[in-house]
Amino acid sequence: MKVNADLHLHSKYSMACSMKMELPSIASEASKKGMELIGTGDCTHPKWLEEIKKAAISDEEIRIGNISFIPTTEIEDIDRVHHLLILPSISKAEELSERIAPFGNLEADGRPAVKLDGCEIAEIAKDIGALIGPCHAFTPWTALYAYHDSLESCYGSMTDYVSFVELGLSADSDYADRIEELHRLTFLTNSDAHSPSANKLAREFTQFNVPDITFDGIKKAILREQGYGSTLNVGFFPEEGKYNRSACIKCFTQYTLPEAEAIKWRCSACGGVIKKGVFDRVNELADFEEPRHPVYRPPYLHLIPLAEIIQMALGHAGVQTKGVKTAWETLVEHFGNEVEALIYAEPEYLKIVDEKIVNAILAFRKGNVIIHPGGGGQYGWLELPEHLKNEKAEPAVKAGEEKKRASRMTKEKEKPGTQISFSDFEQKITGKALKADVEMAAGTEAKRSEENTEKTAGQKSLFDF
Repeated sequence: MKVNADLHLHSKYSMACSMKMELPSIASEASKKGMELIGTGDCTHPKWLEEIKKAAISDEEIRIGNISFIPTTEIEDIDRVHHLLILPSISKAEELSERIAPFGNLEADGRPAVKLDGCEIAEIAKDIGALIGPCHAFTPWTALYAYHDSLESCYGSMTDYVSFVELGLSADSDYADRIEELHRLTFLTNSDAHSPSANKLAREFTQFNVPDITFDGIKKAILREQGYGSTLNVGFFPEEGKYNRSACIKCFTQYTLPEAEAIKWRCSACGGVIKKGVFDRVNELADFEEPRHPVYRPPYLHLIPLAEIIQMALGHAGVQTKGVKTAWETLVEHFGNEVEALIYAEPEYLKIVDEKIVNAILAFRKGNVIIHPGGGGQYGWLELPEHLKNEKAEPAVKAGEEKKRASRMTKEKEKPGTQISFSDFEQKITGKALKADVEMAAGTEAKRSEENTEKTAGQKSLFDF
């Protein structure tokens, strides 16, 4: 079975988080987004753990409505690196709390900061049977590659136990697969949501092929055992991330790496600190000029939240305006959830909302957007080409527009690798993909053994929802 999962978010007990981040609200909004599995986040916080227990059916099963939860937490180590832990059960969350309590104040923040290094946290994770990997690995703050040049530098003797890496909003599979040490790891795309709003929760998510929606099922998928695995990463264009380009953290003026080095990382416009962006950091770390994707790496679908597409189409100031909310609710109620409306709905059936919104969704599916990269803590942003804003929704986008798209993109943008546009994705799910494309997307390590080959030989396309 295939499940859409957002495994990294936070509760109302984490700093700078909405008080609406409560389990019932999260479950309700996750269902509207098209998710089936959500990480609880913050499972070491005493008050949040009590709320998790109230929603639990058993020690290993937590469910509200049609949403399953799995215990997760983000921990900051002594070097300020953040780690995501995925736990088997509530009792193991209690055990984790007991193990790390002597090294930090668990009541102070849902995201605890502890006086342990990455290796020590990984040792505890292994002892309790939890999975561990670095959060938003490339972000220039509180991340693996902000303070280390390798996995081993952070995790030491426990490096081999690390099973996944969270890409974060400013990176995608093309970025990460230029680094050889990451090839063995499963890539996770998660929201790191601090609010249950439609443009935060599940703004990035991972689709898994699992035997069942349990910890053991997710573990098999992350470890790529018995033919299971991740089948799709969904997330931002990397340029949209607020740390994609090197930029001043005060005025957000962007610089190339040579420019920043020449002025010693001090902004020539305001004197502020220039923070190195993910784009430049990946280039420093890269073992390959172009990404080399392992056979099991799934496609990466660049997607922005539906609410933001509606906002863009209508020209509204935010996603909470009445017009945006009304259109979003209309689409979600009609198609069942956001994923169905945004990706799969036939164009003629989208016309239950303003034609501008239909135009925007179709333009985005074709990749006809202009990207303005973010940096220094300011998100990047997208806009529609001027000629598409008033274009009729009925005609298909002209083939010539596909050719023009490349010139609209920032010249430094990586080649696509396994990245796919909405139009490519539509072709795959409607059976128009070449057999070789589907087999590559299927992404299992079937070649490892005849047994695995037999198990995966009859597997359908991973786009078959």
